[in-house]
Amino acid sequence: MSVLKQKTIVKPISFSGIGLHTGKKVIMNLMPAEANTGIVFKRSDVRDNNIIYPSVFNVSSASYCTRIENETGCSVSTIEHLMAALYGKGIDNLLIDINSEELPIMDGSSKNFVEEIDKCGLEISDNPIRIIKIEKSVEFIDGEKKIKFEPNKISLEIDFEINYKNKLISSQRNKVNVYMDDLNPIFNSRTFCLYEDIEKLKKMDLAKGGSLDNAIVVKDNEILNTEKLRNKKEFVNHKILDCLGDIYLAGYKMVGRITSVQGGHNVTNLGLRKLLGNNDNFSIIELKEKNIPHSFLNKNILKSIA
Repeated sequence: MSVLKQKTIVKPISFSGIGLHTGKKVIMNLMPAEANTGIVFKRSDVRDNNIIYPSVFNVSSASYCTRIENETGCSVSTIEHLMAALYGKGIDNLLIDINSEELPIMDGSSKNFVEEIDKCGLEISDNPIRIIKIEKSVEFIDGEKKIKFEPNKISLEIDFEINYKNKLISSQRNKVNVYMDDLNPIFNSRTFCLYEDIEKLKKMDLAKGGSLDNAIVVKDNEILNTEKLRNKKEFVNHKILDCLGDIYLAGYKMVGRITSVQGGHNVTNLGLRKLLGNNDNFSIIELKEKNIPHSFLNKNILKSIA
């Protein structure tokens, strides 16, 4: 079954846009890569030491987005939406060539990335995939924010809850099974902010490229965008999208149960550091057809082999 084999894209895919926080124009090319390469970023605008590997322990900032950095300080940021798309589409190996320090924000979701990957198609190698299997429960708590990782024999479940004082967003909770559920509502969910926070972000030198084209803006009980919500739980679904992208910095897909309350990039990263900082908490398994749980096969693959 092809689901057990490492995958890359068939041919290069190009994206262009602006960085959400830098406001800079950027061109990004996704390039096929050999088996066991993993996901690799290359800053084409930097001459030397321009390779950056996504890793939980290479995260140099997780405030408002996820930024990874190599040992010489070369970095790339806002990687979470693309990483979520790669996780969800089963891409194990890829070279991401980018000419700026921040990925293009596109429409604020993973929708454009997923659509272009689907158009391109995947190349399947003969090399088996590996997964991280959570063996022990690990919890990270920061005030009202928390994330918990627990064992789960056959799947990856993400249970996420948010609570906002804003009445339109209010409290939302959703749970997804990453390998069985339709992830399109997750992929399509856009980043969001409160109107009253925009000035604060600007003073922090952030959101220079932000607009109603790439973020939902909520003012009191109104969504300022012409396009309203794409799904009823778009706010919490975007948090799940971010979480999925940040989880892929572990290096492999994961089997376990993740519960997050009021979490975000920083909480997810610190929780993953705690989980992966002790080898007793997890194991890495090379999957073979004889021991693959059927629930690991997503609906698209089940349809393709039916």
